[in-house]
Amino acid sequence: MATSSFSRGCFVFKPSAKKKKMAVGLERYFTHGCEGSESSEVRFKICLDLWNKVKMETEALQDELNRNILDSLLEFTRKCSSTRDHSDWASQMRASEIPTAALVLGVNVPDHDMTFQSLSDLLRHSVTPHVASLQAKECAALKHLMKRVLERLMSTVVAVGDEEEEELQQTDTELQKSVHCSLTALCDWYISKTKKSSCSTPGKKRSSSVVDGQHQQPPVVIIFKDLEAFNPRVLQDFILICSRYIQRLPLMFIFGIATSPSTIQHMLPNSVSSLLCIELFQSLSCTQHLTTVIDKLILTSSFPFKLSGKVMQVLVSIFLYHDFSVRNFIKGLQLALLEHFHSQPLSSLCCRKNEARLNVQQLGPADLERIRQLPSFKRYLKEQEEQDNLMTDDAHLKDLCQKLIKDLHKYHKNYYPILRCLHCLTSSLPRYPLGKQIRELHLICLEKNVWESEDYQSAMKLLKMLAKDELISLLQTCAEVLQPVRSKKMKNALVQLEELLAKLKLLDAAAEVGPSVEENLTSPVRNLQKKTDLFQLQKMLLEMNESRRSKRMSPFEILRNEAVEFVDSLVKNHLSPPESKPLYEVCYYTSSATVRRHLNATPRTSIQAALSSPYSYIQELKERGNDRRMGSDSVLVVLVDQNQAVYCGVKFTLRLSANNSLKTEDGTVSNAAPDICIAYKLHLECGRLINLYDWLEAYSTVVSAAEGSNPDSDGFGKVDEVKHARFIRAVSELEFLGFIKATRKKTDHVARLTWGGC
Repeated sequence: MATSSFSRGCFVFKPSAKKKKMAVGLERYFTHGCEGSESSEVRFKICLDLWNKVKMETEALQDELNRNILDSLLEFTRKCSSTRDHSDWASQMRASEIPTAALVLGVNVPDHDMTFQSLSDLLRHSVTPHVASLQAKECAALKHLMKRVLERLMSTVVAVGDEEEEELQQTDTELQKSVHCSLTALCDWYISKTKKSSCSTPGKKRSSSVVDGQHQQPPVVIIFKDLEAFNPRVLQDFILICSRYIQRLPLMFIFGIATSPSTIQHMLPNSVSSLLCIELFQSLSCTQHLTTVIDKLILTSSFPFKLSGKVMQVLVSIFLYHDFSVRNFIKGLQLALLEHFHSQPLSSLCCRKNEARLNVQQLGPADLERIRQLPSFKRYLKEQEEQDNLMTDDAHLKDLCQKLIKDLHKYHKNYYPILRCLHCLTSSLPRYPLGKQIRELHLICLEKNVWESEDYQSAMKLLKMLAKDELISLLQTCAEVLQPVRSKKMKNALVQLEELLAKLKLLDAAAEVGPSVEENLTSPVRNLQKKTDLFQLQKMLLEMNESRRSKRMSPFEILRNEAVEFVDSLVKNHLSPPESKPLYEVCYYTSSATVRRHLNATPRTSIQAALSSPYSYIQELKERGNDRRMGSDSVLVVLVDQNQAVYCGVKFTLRLSANNSLKTEDGTVSNAAPDICIAYKLHLECGRLINLYDWLEAYSTVVSAAEGSNPDSDGFGKVDEVKHARFIRAVSELEFLGFIKATRKKTDHVARLTWGGC
């Protein structure tokens, strides 16, 4: 039965064990299809080094941020376990209560796995080897929850029922050690484990002992990663069962909460929650975590790769409006890093200063021509007198590039300290004219000259109204920021700042109080109380205005204005946007559309594009298949976005030739297109409700023309069994994709869910 539908030409091939063993180097995937292949190896090495640096920095940062909360949890588990071992359990809690730690982690659910993994490792290393982590998706029923707990604690096969246990023992001899799914079996196993550890030789390290060796019976810790997703009834039954074994088994719970601690009260009735001795632990907020990550990875001169304002705005917007996941933000940063080094041939200069100056000497004629075509370099050439020499002399251009790269590194070295100083001065001002977070100020500085904005002018006016103590405190903070910076300009700025601080501290309190406005206006106001004519009144008002204008500034006000002007000069000298610097394209990644397309996928738009233009889409998939050194008819088809086809564990092989008969113009779809494309095109011509019979007849007419039938014959356009089956298959696929749905208004109609084409 001949057919051209997608379903007919799509097959699934499970990956074989031999193909898994075939390891393909990462470098080939990076260099294949890479623009500027002559420097691809150098760029790949730099990209890999920066990638590893990001990974190491984020892991260390994650451990540092979670240190306080994890230390508190470890102390809690040690305290509960030690009180039990010293027979002081009754004084701390009732005998039937289970010690429980309610860990509030926030709504950034993708980041929770890293926290729980670190917690499990620390517990196993320093408190107890008996730790089990559970997720709601694997504990739909009580028997499944019990099974997961026993399997992860006992490291053995657990039979849920008698019939299942018999089947397991009959199928495999290795599974004859399976145990019954009950806490009694867990108690027996725990007693045997603790006896073995207590009877071990003194020279042998016990697996169940703590580092300090205080207690002999380590607790059994059960971690519920996503408490809100658990079935409340299943959780209640499990807690009731565990409370009956608390005398024999030192159980301990850790609840991972994403929303609020009141979730426990909503999920558990009082009769169940009273069996838990709950202690609350609050983790660091995800916004504070993001601020720290941006501070360590982006707002630093030690990391040469930079993001443009639009790219950073995309990543921050995804964080704030989608998932609050710092982990996904770091993945977006790594994606931008990979795209920059893959698409920018001059990214070989995006490295440390000394290494970049050496790489400049290795640039070929093609790279030097790319430098001449950079927009920032063209602007720089307009300001130079020796333009002809730079356009023809490669050696002279290399020398200039070394100087420009050095200046770019100096710019970054001075930019970030001044940015932090300006943030320190303005982040506490009323209404936050330049933003409350430093990332907001950084985005403003990336887009334009910050000193030309109205918000900056209002911030400077507010700074001129600060009191003496506030000003001294803020300037001291700025001095601490500039202290560790090794730059001549920053050292000179630090010296001037310290001089201003010394002058402010030497001011006497009496000298700060200048002539008040009330004293200047006392005599004229008193004269107003006497009888006077219009001429005298006008004269008195003029004297009052002159007295206001001639008011002398106090020494503190003079120093305060001097300090604000000093800060303003630093901002104008060092916070110019990076686009004003030549060769900034070497370090800055600017393609925000690419990042948005990869991270904010639009599947409906991609599907509509594929159905509206099957030739272009299939041709693109074939080209991507050939890029991966596969056969011309073998393409990995996984719809992610309009331009992406990725691996997903199995191979979907599409055997459909992208021949010229599929190529059409003016937005139409060929009658030789797949069935689903024809059905999709026809449904676009219908209204809110689609008559299935009319739709079927139109489809049959189009398919008959594709088969080459004579339009004048009697059987042209008639519906047979094959066409009917193909049409039903196409309609079912459209319903699955969400383009139509069944309706109760008319039995022979379907409702259309979309409007317009692609």
